[in-house]
This record gives sequence, structure tokens and C-alpha cells, in this order.
Amino acid sequence: MPEMTPVLDPGPDAALHERDEIILSAQNITKVFPGTVALEDVTFNVYKGKVNVLIGENGAGKSTLMKILAGVERPTHGKILLDRREIHPHSPLDANRLGIGIIYQELNLCLNLSVVDNIFLAREITRNGLLAQRSQKQRARELITRLEQKIDPDVKVSDLRIGEQQIVEIAKALAQDVRILIMDEPTSALSVAEVEVLFRVIRELKSHGVAIIYISHKLEELLQIGDHITILRDGHKVAEEEAKNVKVSWMIEKMVGRNPATLFIRKERLLGDVLLKVEDLTLPRLGGGYALDHISFELRQGEILGFYGLMGAGRSDLVDCLAGARPQATGKIWLMGTPVATAQSIADRIWCGFVLIPEDRQQFGLVQPLSVMDNMLLASLQNYLRGVFLVRKQENAAAEQQIRELSIRVANPRQPITALSGGNQQKVVVAKGLLTHPKVLLLDEPTRGIDVGAKSEISEIMSKLAAQKYGVIFISSELKEILAMSDRILVMSKGAITGEFPHQEATEEKLVAASAIGHGLSTNGDNHHGTRN
Repeated sequence: MPEMTPVLDPGPDAALHERDEIILSAQNITKVFPGTVALEDVTFNVYKGKVNVLIGENGAGKSTLMKILAGVERPTHGKILLDRREIHPHSPLDANRLGIGIIYQELNLCLNLSVVDNIFLAREITRNGLLAQRSQKQRARELITRLEQKIDPDVKVSDLRIGEQQIVEIAKALAQDVRILIMDEPTSALSVAEVEVLFRVIRELKSHGVAIIYISHKLEELLQIGDHITILRDGHKVAEEEAKNVKVSWMIEKMVGRNPATLFIRKERLLGDVLLKVEDLTLPRLGGGYALDHISFELRQGEILGFYGLMGAGRSDLVDCLAGARPQATGKIWLMGTPVATAQSIADRIWCGFVLIPEDRQQFGLVQPLSVMDNMLLASLQNYLRGVFLVRKQENAAAEQQIRELSIRVANPRQPITALSGGNQQKVVVAKGLLTHPKVLLLDEPTRGIDVGAKSEISEIMSKLAAQKYGVIFISSELKEILAMSDRILVMSKGAITGEFPHQEATEEKLVAASAIGHGLSTNGDNHHGTRN
């Protein structure tokens, strides 16, 4: 059982919000890992019945602090108070017994199990020692209905799109009787409609006195849902304030230590010749119709071509086809004037010069048990072979060059990939692609789940690659990102291109209007941000 020691100490920052009751307080927390100090003397108060926002750049220490509260890690120094009594959770099960639940940033689901089995994993409902399957299924349906979804409890999680998997993760947390619920990037894969549902659930939980700890890189949504905001930078707490008193620009400046206006600066470039030409690319949909309906476009050398659209628009299907992941696709593709066979495999497409940076880096971009260097070299191992042996010296040189050029924050190339922040993991996926010496980079939501500083770094990397005459196809669900980073924007709706806008002519209103064609949606307001297919 978790240890609990009586302590009467409200903590040094309690006076900041005297009207609100502190239910949990992490006081003077320091966490030292080999070679790095993840947290140093951080105090974080959690207020009952409030949304307690925690923000900071990737690597600021947010996830480490949450893992300490959830019993996954133990602090090197400091203490945790629950209802003013010191607690010592030794595991997530300990924390759960104390009423602390967590939704992890990276989905913590078993893909080979059903939705209902995932929701009740390690917390099965039993009667007389036997599994109460009917009760579990009924409870799962209630939770999914509460989240306004129509997911079959019996379906395998692997058959769900990533946004639906995120819903299952949230349902799993709601199935617990928690007093404090940690939500680490809960909306990173959700559509706008799904986010609105989640916010309604959060408000319902607040009304019952549940404290929410909320982490997100979508700063605008934090001001919609947050009550108290705490900001970490480089393992230190740098600010704490009530949400009603702050603006997005203040949060960004506190997070990154510089003016937010300098984060996304698009550089003008002279574009080269046509690099990629796509004509009548078509992908049949199971059950009839088209996931891609005769798509045609061109990409020039040095161009960043943005794709925007609503859920189901076909953007991810498009880059999957270009990467060779959909052999059933038809149409014509030319790369540097040379025809590309549509039935090629992924390996063939990499050899031709295409590389895909996938949206879900954990499942499709990285191998978790491997090191940073081994992940980087996975797609280009043949370049380091001498006979049947790998030349370690060449491998090390290639990895270290990418670490330097992409500014990957890592103690050494042999460090486990899991030790890196989300933004640095994403850079490793980009490095893996670049080591294949591509001509066309396909970036599918490359900034999903990373902070504003890391987004700025990804933007700089894209600009640098475009300046080197790579062709970049860039998918984003964030209007501000797609407008800031793209030289030209194509809008998709229901598998077809419904709008094309040069950078100088593109506006949020034009993109939203083009993305709504064929959906019967009003284009008033800004509630039509895209998401993955």
C-alpha cells in the first residue's frame, strides 16, 4: 500500500490562490537522472475542482513531474502532500489507490486487445472470482457514450484510427474512481468536435470536485479550459498565475524565454524546377467510393507544399500512397521527370527518393527498445555495410552529424530513445529519413504533441531542407502552422483538392471555406480545424 505520513504544510505558493483548496502539493521536487537534472526544486500545487495547467517546452520536466505524481518515478529530493499528508506512491497502482489517475502523452494501450479489455486492464470487474464480461461491456459502452462516440467495445484497438485510440485512453482513465486526473496531451489526436466533448466531460468532473492536471501544447485551448497555469523551463518553475490573467504571448515568452513573434519566420526562397508531378492519383475506398479521387499536383525543388483539410479529407492517404504504403493506388507519378511505378513497395520508394515522417512517431517512426543511434540508422543500414558487417565508425559519424545539424538534445547517441523528449524524438525520426538521402520529404503532422519551441525548431529544419532544394510536403491540422510554414497550400475535402493558395493569398477563412466544400458545414467561425484521416 502507498505510504502516507501526517504533515501540516500548505507549501510556499499557497498564498497565490487562497480562495482555492489545495488537494495535492509537490514540494521542492528534484529529480536527477544519470547525466541530467530533469527537475530542480520545483513546487507545484493542484487545486481541487480546478483545471491545473502545466506547460513548458519538451524537456522542461513536465512528464517527469507527472510520472512522480503517478508513482512511475520517485523524486531524488522533495515530498508530495495529498490533503496535507505526505504520500509515497511506489507504483501507478499505489497512486491509483490514492485516487490519482493518468492519461499518458504516448498512448498506453494494448493494440492486440479489444476496447473493453483495454479499458479494464488490471482493473477487471469480477463476480465470485470470475470475469464479469457483460458488466464490463455495459460499463465500456456507458463511458464511450459519455464521450459521445460510437466505438464498438469488442473491436480491436489496432483497428481504430489514432483519434479513436485517444478516446479509448480517456475512457480508460474515466473508468477509475479518481480524485486527481492527470491528462498529458489528451487532445493531440482529437478533432475539434472531440475536443469539445472532452471539455464538457472535464467541466462535469470539475463540478464533482475532481482536480484535473492538464498538459497541452495547444496554448489557445489552455485558456479555454484552464483555471491555474504553472510554467516550467529547463527543469525549473518560472511562473505561476491564474488563467484569467494571462495571454498566449505571455505563456510563450515564459516557456521559451524569447519573443513569440520570432518563433515562426518564413524565409523567401527561389524555387527550382518541377521535382514531383502527380497526375490522377486515385485510391479506392473499401465499400465503394474513393479515399483519393484523381489527385493531381506539382511540387518544385525547394518548395514547402502544405496540405490542409478536415477529418477524412485524404491527406494522410495521399502521403501513404506517395511513400508506397498503398499498392492498390493508381495514377501517374514522375520524380525529376522519370516515371515512378505506382505498385512499388515502401523500400522501393525510399530507394527512389521518397521518405515519410509519420504522424504517429511511437508506433510507426521509432523502435522503443533501441538507442537513439540505432533508430536513426534503421532505414539506411545498407549504407554502412562492408560485406556482411556494419562499420561502426561510419555509423557513429552519421549519427553524430545528424545530432549536430538537427540540434538533437541527447547525452550520447547510445542513449535509449525513450529518454528523449517528444520534440527530440521527432527530430530523430526526421534524421532517420534524411539519412536515406531523399529528394521528397513527406511530413505528416510533424509537430503533433510537441511544444511551441520544438515546433519552431521543426519549422527551421523544414526551411533549411527546402533551401537545400529538397521538396517538402507538409500536413498540419493547425491553421497557424500551415499558414506560417508553407510556400503554397492545397486544401483537400473528401479525397479531392478543393483549393490552392499561394502563401501571399492564403488566409484562415479561405482554408476553412475550401475544407468545408462537400461537408455541408458553415464556414462561420473557426470550428473546422482538420485532423488525421
